[in-house]
Amino acid sequence: MGENVLPDLHYVAMDFGGHGLSSHYSPGVPYCHQNFVNEIRRVVAGGIVAGMFSCTFPEMVDKLVLLDSSPFVLDFHEVENLLTYKRRAIEYTLQVEASEKPSHVVSPEQMLQGLLKNNSHVSEKCGELLLQRGTTKVATGLLLNRDRRITLPELSLDFISKELFVHFIRKLQAHVLLIKAVHGYYDVRRENDADKEPFLFIIDMLKSTLKEQFQFVEVPGTHYVHMNEPQHVASIIGSFLQSKPRLPYQL
Repeated sequence: MGENVLPDLHYVAMDFGGHGLSSHYSPGVPYCHQNFVNEIRRVVAGGIVAGMFSCTFPEMVDKLVLLDSSPFVLDFHEVENLLTYKRRAIEYTLQVEASEKPSHVVSPEQMLQGLLKNNSHVSEKCGELLLQRGTTKVATGLLLNRDRRITLPELSLDFISKELFVHFIRKLQAHVLLIKAVHGYYDVRRENDADKEPFLFIIDMLKSTLKEQFQFVEVPGTHYVHMNEPQHVASIIGSFLQSKPRLPYQL
Protein backbone atom coordinates (compact mmCIF):
# COMPACT_ATOMS: atom_id res chain seq x y z
CA MET A 1 0.00 0.00 0.00
CA GLY A 2 2.99 2.30 0.48
CA GLU A 3 3.09 3.44 -3.14
CA ASN A 4 -0.50 4.65 -2.75
CA VAL A 5 0.30 6.75 0.31
CA LEU A 6 3.61 8.59 -0.06
CA PRO A 7 5.93 6.77 -2.48
CA ASP A 8 8.96 8.87 -1.48
CA LEU A 9 8.96 7.61 2.10
CA HIS A 10 10.92 4.58 3.26
CA TYR A 11 8.70 1.80 4.61
CA VAL A 12 9.74 -1.15 6.75
CA ALA A 13 7.49 -4.24 6.74
CA MET A 14 8.43 -6.62 9.53
CA ASP A 15 7.61 -10.26 10.04
CA PHE A 16 7.61 -10.84 13.78
CA GLY A 17 9.15 -14.01 15.13
CA GLY A 18 7.08 -17.04 14.16
CA HIS A 19 5.37 -15.11 11.34
CA GLY A 20 6.00 -14.90 7.61
CA LEU A 21 9.66 -15.24 6.67
CA SER A 22 11.04 -14.80 10.20
CA SER A 23 12.43 -17.68 12.22
CA HIS A 24 10.39 -19.40 14.91
CA TYR A 25 11.26 -18.88 18.55
CA SER A 26 13.25 -21.61 20.24
CA PRO A 27 11.38 -24.15 22.41
CA GLY A 28 10.42 -22.66 25.75
CA VAL A 29 10.42 -19.05 24.52
CA PRO A 30 6.87 -17.67 24.69
CA TYR A 31 5.24 -15.56 22.01
CA CYS A 32 4.01 -12.31 23.53
CA HIS A 33 3.56 -8.81 22.20
CA GLN A 34 6.26 -7.48 24.51
CA ASN A 35 8.74 -9.62 22.59
CA PHE A 36 7.46 -8.13 19.34
CA VAL A 37 8.06 -4.65 20.78
CA ASN A 38 11.63 -5.75 21.53
CA GLU A 39 12.02 -6.82 17.89
CA ILE A 40 10.88 -3.43 16.60
CA ARG A 41 13.29 -1.65 18.95
CA ARG A 42 16.12 -3.85 17.69
CA VAL A 43 15.36 -3.35 13.98
CA VAL A 44 14.16 0.26 13.77
CA ALA A 45 14.47 3.09 16.03
CA GLY A 46 1.43 -4.25 13.65
CA GLY A 47 -1.23 -1.85 15.43
CA ILE A 48 -1.23 -3.22 18.97
CA VAL A 49 2.53 -3.70 18.95
CA ALA A 50 3.00 -0.21 17.49
CA GLY A 51 0.86 1.24 20.27
CA MET A 52 2.84 -0.59 22.93
CA PHE A 53 6.08 0.59 21.34
CA SER A 54 4.87 4.20 21.17
CA CYS A 55 4.05 4.21 24.88
CA THR A 56 7.24 2.40 25.89
CA PHE A 57 9.53 4.56 23.72
CA PRO A 58 7.41 7.72 23.29
CA GLU A 59 10.34 9.91 22.29
CA MET A 60 11.00 7.74 19.22
CA VAL A 61 7.56 8.04 17.62
CA ASP A 62 6.24 11.20 15.97
CA LYS A 63 3.14 9.73 14.37
CA LEU A 64 1.25 6.52 14.95
CA VAL A 65 -1.22 5.04 12.44
CA LEU A 66 -3.60 2.37 13.70
CA LEU A 67 -5.52 0.50 10.99
CA ASP A 68 -8.61 -1.18 12.43
CA SER A 69 -6.64 -1.69 15.62
CA SER A 70 -6.05 -0.19 19.04
CA PRO A 71 -2.91 0.70 21.01
CA PHE A 72 -3.59 -2.04 23.57
CA VAL A 73 -6.00 -4.91 24.11
CA LEU A 74 -8.55 -4.45 26.87
CA ASP A 75 -10.21 -7.20 28.82
CA PHE A 76 -13.28 -5.31 29.93
CA HIS A 77 -15.13 -7.92 31.91
CA GLU A 78 -12.64 -10.65 32.73
CA VAL A 79 -9.68 -9.04 34.45
CA GLU A 80 -9.74 -11.83 37.01
CA ASN A 81 -8.98 -14.27 34.18
CA LEU A 82 -5.72 -12.66 33.08
CA LEU A 83 -3.60 -15.11 35.06
CA THR A 84 -5.69 -17.94 33.62
CA TYR A 85 -4.78 -16.74 30.12
CA LYS A 86 -1.09 -16.71 30.99
CA ARG A 87 -1.28 -20.22 32.42
CA ARG A 88 -3.17 -21.46 29.36
CA ALA A 89 -0.55 -19.92 27.07
CA ILE A 90 2.30 -21.67 28.87
CA GLU A 91 0.53 -25.02 28.96
CA TYR A 92 -0.49 -24.83 25.29
CA THR A 93 3.05 -23.91 24.22
CA LEU A 94 4.49 -26.87 26.10
CA GLN A 95 1.84 -29.16 24.61
CA VAL A 96 2.61 -28.10 21.03
CA GLU A 97 6.35 -28.40 21.56
CA ALA A 98 5.95 -31.87 23.02
CA SER A 99 3.74 -33.11 20.19
CA GLU A 100 6.41 -32.54 17.50
CA LYS A 101 3.71 -32.80 14.87
CA PRO A 102 5.24 -32.64 11.38
CA SER A 103 4.40 -29.71 9.14
CA HIS A 104 1.49 -30.32 6.79
CA VAL A 105 2.12 -29.81 3.07
CA VAL A 106 -0.89 -28.82 0.94
CA SER A 107 -1.43 -27.55 -2.58
CA PRO A 108 -1.47 -23.77 -3.19
CA GLU A 109 -5.21 -23.88 -3.91
CA GLN A 110 -5.95 -25.82 -0.72
CA MET A 111 -3.88 -23.39 1.30
CA LEU A 112 -5.66 -20.39 -0.21
CA GLN A 113 -9.13 -21.84 0.28
CA GLY A 114 -8.31 -22.75 3.88
CA LEU A 115 -7.17 -19.18 4.53
CA LEU A 116 -10.31 -17.70 2.95
CA LYS A 117 -12.56 -20.09 4.88
CA ASN A 118 -11.07 -19.09 8.23
CA ASN A 119 -10.82 -15.36 7.43
CA SER A 120 -14.05 -13.95 6.05
CA HIS A 121 -12.53 -10.45 5.78
CA VAL A 122 -9.85 -11.60 3.33
CA SER A 123 -10.44 -11.35 -0.41
CA GLU A 124 -8.90 -13.87 -2.79
CA LYS A 125 -6.32 -11.37 -4.03
CA CYS A 126 -5.49 -10.37 -0.46
CA GLY A 127 -5.16 -14.04 0.48
CA GLU A 128 -2.69 -14.64 -2.33
CA LEU A 129 -0.57 -11.72 -1.11
CA LEU A 130 -0.61 -12.97 2.48
CA LEU A 131 0.49 -16.44 1.39
CA GLN A 132 3.49 -15.03 -0.48
CA ARG A 133 5.15 -14.29 2.87
CA GLY A 134 3.18 -16.74 4.95
CA THR A 135 4.21 -19.93 3.17
CA THR A 136 7.27 -21.71 1.82
CA LYS A 137 7.22 -23.59 -1.48
CA VAL A 138 8.39 -27.19 -1.39
CA ALA A 139 8.38 -29.90 -4.04
CA THR A 140 4.89 -31.16 -3.19
CA GLY A 141 3.12 -27.91 -2.33
CA LEU A 142 3.20 -25.22 0.36
CA LEU A 143 4.22 -25.20 4.01
CA LEU A 144 2.69 -22.66 6.38
CA ASN A 145 5.41 -20.49 7.93
CA ARG A 146 3.39 -19.41 10.96
CA ASP A 147 4.45 -21.10 14.17
CA ARG A 148 1.76 -23.45 15.47
CA ARG A 149 2.26 -22.01 18.95
CA ILE A 150 0.55 -18.80 17.79
CA THR A 151 -3.17 -19.50 17.62
CA LEU A 152 -5.57 -18.18 20.25
CA PRO A 153 -5.32 -14.42 20.98
CA GLU A 154 -4.76 -14.92 24.69
CA LEU A 155 -1.63 -16.93 23.92
CA SER A 156 0.33 -13.87 22.79
CA LEU A 157 -1.71 -10.75 23.56
CA ASP A 158 -1.16 -8.80 26.76
CA PHE A 159 -4.66 -7.96 27.97
CA ILE A 160 -4.86 -4.97 30.30
CA SER A 161 -7.50 -3.26 32.41
CA LYS A 162 -9.18 0.07 31.69
CA GLU A 163 -7.11 1.73 34.39
CA LEU A 164 -3.83 0.52 32.92
CA PHE A 165 -4.92 1.59 29.44
CA VAL A 166 -5.54 5.15 30.60
CA HIS A 167 -2.20 5.20 32.42
CA PHE A 168 -0.30 3.91 29.39
CA ILE A 169 -1.76 6.25 26.76
CA ARG A 170 -0.83 9.24 28.90
CA LYS A 171 2.76 8.39 27.97
CA LEU A 172 2.09 8.93 24.27
CA GLN A 173 3.87 11.85 22.63
CA ALA A 174 2.94 10.92 19.07
CA HIS A 175 0.08 12.22 17.02
CA VAL A 176 -2.26 9.29 16.51
CA LEU A 177 -4.48 8.41 13.55
CA LEU A 178 -6.94 5.57 14.11
CA ILE A 179 -8.73 4.35 10.98
CA LYS A 180 -11.70 2.09 11.72
CA ALA A 181 -13.14 -0.14 9.03
CA VAL A 182 -16.93 -0.05 9.36
CA HIS A 183 -17.14 -3.81 8.96
CA GLY A 184 -13.86 -4.55 10.72
CA TYR A 185 -13.14 -6.24 14.03
CA TYR A 186 -14.09 -4.83 17.42
CA ASP A 187 -12.50 -7.54 19.57
CA VAL A 188 -9.48 -9.76 19.03
CA ARG A 189 -11.60 -12.68 20.20
CA ARG A 190 -14.12 -13.10 17.44
CA GLU A 191 -16.80 -14.51 19.74
CA ASN A 192 -16.91 -11.11 21.49
CA ASP A 193 -16.91 -9.04 18.32
CA ALA A 194 -20.49 -7.84 18.76
CA ASP A 195 -19.53 -6.07 22.00
CA LYS A 196 -18.36 -2.60 20.95
CA GLU A 197 -18.14 -1.17 24.47
CA PRO A 198 -14.37 -1.71 24.90
CA PHE A 199 -13.61 -0.11 21.53
CA LEU A 200 -15.82 2.90 22.26
CA PHE A 201 -14.06 3.31 25.60
CA ILE A 202 -10.70 3.27 23.80
CA ILE A 203 -11.83 5.99 21.38
CA ASP A 204 -13.25 8.16 24.16
CA MET A 205 -10.06 7.89 26.22
CA LEU A 206 -7.80 8.65 23.26
CA LYS A 207 -9.90 11.71 22.41
CA SER A 208 -9.98 13.04 25.96
CA THR A 209 -6.31 12.32 26.65
CA LEU A 210 -4.63 13.27 23.37
CA LYS A 211 -7.12 15.95 22.30
CA GLU A 212 -5.83 17.56 19.07
CA GLN A 213 -3.14 14.90 18.80
CA PHE A 214 -5.78 12.28 18.02
CA GLN A 215 -7.67 11.79 14.77
CA PHE A 216 -10.39 9.17 14.25
CA VAL A 217 -11.70 8.24 10.80
CA GLU A 218 -14.18 5.57 9.74
CA VAL A 219 -13.93 4.05 6.26
CA PRO A 220 -16.00 1.47 4.38
CA GLY A 221 -14.54 -2.01 4.26
CA THR A 222 -13.38 -4.91 6.40
CA HIS A 223 -10.37 -5.47 8.64
CA TYR A 224 -8.13 -5.89 5.59
CA VAL A 225 -9.35 -2.72 3.89
CA HIS A 226 -5.74 -1.57 3.42
CA MET A 227 -5.14 -4.61 1.22
CA ASN A 228 -8.57 -5.13 -0.33
CA GLU A 229 -9.29 -1.46 -1.06
CA PRO A 230 -6.17 0.62 -0.33
CA GLN A 231 -7.69 3.67 -2.02
CA HIS A 232 -10.02 4.04 0.98
CA VAL A 233 -7.15 4.69 3.38
CA ALA A 234 -4.14 5.82 1.33
CA SER A 235 -5.09 9.50 1.03
CA ILE A 236 -6.06 9.69 4.71
CA ILE A 237 -2.73 8.27 5.83
CA GLY A 238 -0.81 10.41 3.35
CA SER A 239 -2.41 13.63 4.60
CA PHE A 240 -1.77 12.62 8.21
CA LEU A 241 1.90 11.85 7.60
CA GLN A 242 2.45 15.09 5.70
CA SER A 243 0.73 17.31 8.24
CA LYS A 244 2.95 19.25 10.61
CA PRO A 245 2.29 18.54 14.29
CA ARG A 246 0.96 21.49 16.23
CA LEU A 247 3.26 22.57 19.00
CA PRO A 248 1.63 22.71 22.43
CA TYR A 249 0.78 26.24 23.52
CA GLN A 250 3.12 27.55 26.18
CA LEU A 251 2.79 30.70 28.28
